[in-house]
Amino acid sequence: MRLLRLSMLFALTIGVSLAAQSPGGQSATAAVKGAPVARKATTLRTPWGAPDLQGIWDFRTITPMERPPELAGKATLTEQEAAEYERRMAEERNADKHHDTKARRQANGTDETEDVALAYNDFWWDRGTKVVGTRRTSLIVDPPDGRIPPLTPEGQKRMQADEAKRERIAEGPEDRSVGERCILGFNAGPPITPGGYNQNVQIIQHRDYVVLFNEMVHNARIIPLDARPLLNVPQWVGESRARWEGDTLVIETKNFHQTTSLRGSSPKMHVIERLTRVDPDSLAYEFTVDDPTTWTRPWTAQVPMVKTAGPIYEYACHEGNYGMFGILSGARAIEKKQAAAPKKESSK
Repeated sequence: MRLLRLSMLFALTIGVSLAAQSPGGQSATAAVKGAPVARKATTLRTPWGAPDLQGIWDFRTITPMERPPELAGKATLTEQEAAEYERRMAEERNADKHHDTKARRQANGTDETEDVALAYNDFWWDRGTKVVGTRRTSLIVDPPDGRIPPLTPEGQKRMQADEAKRERIAEGPEDRSVGERCILGFNAGPPITPGGYNQNVQIIQHRDYVVLFNEMVHNARIIPLDARPLLNVPQWVGESRARWEGDTLVIETKNFHQTTSLRGSSPKMHVIERLTRVDPDSLAYEFTVDDPTTWTRPWTAQVPMVKTAGPIYEYACHEGNYGMFGILSGARAIEKKQAAAPKKESSK
C-alpha cells in the first residue's frame, strides 16, 4: 500500500509538471484569478504569464533560526565576524571530530556512556557552511530581537506534556515525535526551515496548482491556486491555498493536525508563506506563523533559497517502520522486567 500511494503521488506530481510545461494544457480557468497584473520585464515567466518559480531550490545555511544569546542586540555581522562564525560552526559541528574525541575518552576509560547522539559521522550531515547573504544573525526578522516569542501558558502546558511523554517509556507510537515516526520531515513544513540534511524543495507550477515537493520524507504539497473553500479537515501539513500578489506567490495554510513538525504548535496555527523569484538563481522565501494558543505574538522568518541542479532522490525514512517496532518492543521488555522484579525480591 505504501508503494502504491507513493506511485500515485509521483504520477500526480509528474502530471502537473507536464501540464505546466505544455502550452496546450489549458484549463477552464485560463485567465487565472489572482494572476499578477503588473509585470516586470526582468521577471522570468511561465508560458501563461505567471512568475516562474520552478526548479529545485537549496535552503541550506548555518544562520540559526533564532539569534544566539551572545549576539543579543546585534542584527548583522561584519564580513570578518561572518567568516569567523562560519569557521567556528564548521569546527563545532564536525561530527568526525566529536567521534574521535569520544573514542579517545572511551579508550582511556574516561567516558563509558553509550548513546546514538553521534551515530552519524560528518559525511551524512549537510547543514550548509555559509551564513545568509545579508549576514543576519538570525533567520527570524520579526520580532526585532530575532527570537521566537515567549510561549503562552497554554503553550507551556502543551510543551511540558510532550516532554513528559518523551521522557517516559513509550506506551504507543503516538508518544514519539512525528519526525521519529517518519510522518513529517523536520524541515519540510509548512513552514520550510533549514535543518541537518535533505534541504531541497522542488517547485512545479500549473495554471491552477503549485506543487512544493520536499526532499525530506519525500513529501509533496499540491496547492490549488483558486479560491475554493477549505474542507476544514485537519491534516498533517494543514490545508493550503495559494494566490498571486504581484510577482509573489502567497500560500496560506490552516487546519493542522494536533502534532506538526513545528515545535510546540497547535491546530490553531496559521502559516503564511511568500515566495518571490529574485533572479534566475535566487528565490526569496518568507513565512509568518500565527498561533495565539502557543506564542504570545506572530513571528516571521526569511530563508533565502539558491537554484541547484538536483535531482531529488527518494527519502524513504525507515521503511516498514522497523525503528518504531524496536522502540515499542524495547519498552514492553522493560515493563516486563520491572513487573517481575518485585516478585523476585519477595521470593527471597
